[in-house]
Amino acid sequence: MTALTLSTAAAPGLRADAIVIGVAKGAAGPVVAPGAEAVDKAYDGKLAGVLETLGASGAEGELTKLPAPAGFKAPLVVAVGLGTEPGTKDEDTGYAAEALRRAAGVAARALTGSRKAAFALPVDSPGAVEAIGEGVLLGAYSFDTYKENGGQAKGARAKNGKAPLAEATLLGGKPRDAAHKGAVARAVAVSEELNRARDLINMPPNDLTPAIFAGIAQAAAKEHGIKAQVLDDKALTRGGYGGILGVGGGSAATPRLVKLTYTHPKAEKHLAYVGKGITYDSGGISLKPAGHNETMKCDMSGAAAVFAAVVAAARLGLEVNVTGWLALAENMPSGSAVRPGDVLRMYSGKTVEVLNTDAEGRLVLADALWAASLESPDAIVDVATLTGAMMLALGSRTFGVMANDDAFRTALHEAADEVGEPAWPMPLPEHLRKGMESTVADIANMGERMGGGLVAGLFLREFVGEGITWAHLDIAGPAFNEGGPFGYTPKGGTGSAVRTLVRLAELTAAGDLG
Repeated sequence: MTALTLSTAAAPGLRADAIVIGVAKGAAGPVVAPGAEAVDKAYDGKLAGVLETLGASGAEGELTKLPAPAGFKAPLVVAVGLGTEPGTKDEDTGYAAEALRRAAGVAARALTGSRKAAFALPVDSPGAVEAIGEGVLLGAYSFDTYKENGGQAKGARAKNGKAPLAEATLLGGKPRDAAHKGAVARAVAVSEELNRARDLINMPPNDLTPAIFAGIAQAAAKEHGIKAQVLDDKALTRGGYGGILGVGGGSAATPRLVKLTYTHPKAEKHLAYVGKGITYDSGGISLKPAGHNETMKCDMSGAAAVFAAVVAAARLGLEVNVTGWLALAENMPSGSAVRPGDVLRMYSGKTVEVLNTDAEGRLVLADALWAASLESPDAIVDVATLTGAMMLALGSRTFGVMANDDAFRTALHEAADEVGEPAWPMPLPEHLRKGMESTVADIANMGERMGGGLVAGLFLREFVGEGITWAHLDIAGPAFNEGGPFGYTPKGGTGSAVRTLVRLAELTAAGDLG
């Protein structure tokens, strides 16, 4: 991953491949953002005019390259758009963290193949340092493992591509300031784990079976002082985990339930995170149609997010106990696969009539939710690429938030907004529960077609222990980006919800959630 350093050096004398500056949309044209004063001075204070002549407006995501002025040791200036210039209202304290994060990500992507870049973006607080650092580290991400020469020595170039930006120096950051060093440390820990989640999501399903995923989780747990427990198919059978076994029964790659336990000696609260980990989803007997199978390696994005969040919490030493549950299975059609019409007895003892085997995520989550409930945590959050209906409702960049507690749903929505992850609160309408009534079982795994994302949430609620605060994040839209990269978001796996889960753990550790 890109090395991140802080420096108080002046931009002109810094040896680098490029100097990155910010430009914003002002009332009368582009405005050079704070942090780039030395660069602007070298252009005789006319840098904004030069950028405007080159077509720059300061719009978010816009990028303009121009030769560095005489006397600079870096040959290139990269101006990246920050969006509208902050106004003068009392509550307006400068550039938003997300604007800095996205701008840094755009620049980092544009500098692929460079050895070193200096980022002279607005740094007025440790929060700005962290945002820029995250943007750089997430924006520079690339997945080259399966390209020729990819995944070899650090800095190695794939045959047909370039290595990511090797080093980024944040100008204006104070290398001896504890708050600034802490901001960099947090950015590195969260970004490294989020990028680990992206790697897992991008891995082809022949190389990421439930057993392999479980092994990766065990290795990371050992490295970071996390307790790991893995239930294989035999242990799942003995325990009566009918949902996970039913979904995984059609595949030669047997299912797993992974429990990751991070504890802190001073913790007073306990969070449980539950992730859907369908390492490949064919739809099972209810086979997906052509054109809907190609990206189904991403159906384990929820488990990847939970895994990354637990490890990040451990690396940050948060004073909260966090347990992660990874419900891992491969959903395949075969003679041993669960059929429409089958009835499964879940780990909770409740029976489920399977009407559609492509509604499998809620089945594996149901078992894991009940397992998490038996430990009586203060709150449970499940994360899943659960329904296409949520994509129809919220699009490809926003995840839905449902909960059995309005205040908790609001807190999660606010945490997501704080870290720059688009989310939206969704209801759990009671009248939709009737559609899941079954004549042969306690509940069916399908209900009304309209509002299908909400129906799935209501199904999951049935498997949360009584009196436990619970929320469900449906990340079906933002988990996998099939379009072009934007901001710090790459094409492919995104690591959606990792930062929200980490922020929730931080707020809980600080006692800010009650």
